Amino acid sequence: MARLDGKIALITGATGGIGAETADLFAREGARLVLADTDDVALKDLAARLESAGAEVLPIRLDVSSGEDWAAAAEAVRARFGVLHVLVTLAGVVDWPGIEDTTEDGWDRVIAVNQTGTWLALRAVMPLLRASGNGSVITTSSVLGLVGSGAAAAYQASKGAVRLLAKTAAVEYATRGVRVNSVHPGVVATPMIQEILDEQGDQQPDVVRTPMRRAASPREIAPAYLYLASDESSYVTGAELVVDGGLTAH
Repeated sequence: MARLDGKIALITGATGGIGAETADLFAREGARLVLADTDDVALKDLAARLESAGAEVLPIRLDVSSGEDWAAAAEAVRARFGVLHVLVTLAGVVDWPGIEDTTEDGWDRVIAVNQTGTWLALRAVMPLLRASGNGSVITTSSVLGLVGSGAAAAYQASKGAVRLLAKTAAVEYATRGVRVNSVHPGVVATPMIQEILDEQGDQQPDVVRTPMRRAASPREIAPAYLYLASDESSYVTGAELVVDGGLTAH
């Protein structure tokens, strides 16, 4: 316990499946939390639950695709804590069509949230992370940022970009007190894909391609973020932590 004792951690997409599990795990490990999301009701409920368990929580309504929202969020963190140790970018959206069926609006929405939103996050809070002298950024890519699936063109493009953005940031800040890594989940039973999993079960194509033949629970993904947020990963930067049940192993 207390692997994050004394650390301030900002989590975007905090009310989602992986986000809520990560927030809960970070709180149990001693972090003070800045929870960001666009779902006001879910955000309030999550903050209240964690506070009732003894955590210190600053909830912030944040559209990650908005530079103005990010500037306000960074100022709120600065005013409350003065510093930031951990940034976890979990906010994301998906669009399933392939190349010819993807619309411009669909493409723009996915890129704005997944790709541009990650860059805006880094730009906004990097000064606070550098001020800590021991910062850790964990971006969320996907196995679909590593291999092709023949579908979800915008999503895959955005997640591939997040992967390389993490690597270039890792090089840029390697001697400036901030580590930057990416997590690449496989099939995870979250609200984003739960309807598909309910319909297709273990015959869902990505589940079939996964050697473990099942989807992960968000609780199985959150520890990856904990490791990269903690000082146990002090020599890890520019890395890809794949948590996919073996999907990319073949």
